[in-house]
Amino acid sequence: MANLSVHPPLSNVQAELLKLFSAEIPENHLFELKKVIAKFLLDKARDKADATWDEKGYSDEKLQQILDKK
Repeated sequence: MANLSVHPPLSNVQAELLKLFSAEIPENHLFELKKVIAKFLLDKARDKADATWDEKGYSDEKLQQILDKK
């Protein structure tokens, strides 16, 4: 794979993906890659939500109280 020097406004993730996508890969591999990226981002979002939940001392009861107010 060729060295690629990219300057902002691309992020480091975008630059790495551009390197990857410069090579032809079958559509089914591309679909699998999209699923891996989606799972990675979902896991990170869940981790952040869990940390916020713990930080704020939420419980199922507290969440139900919040939802009942709406």
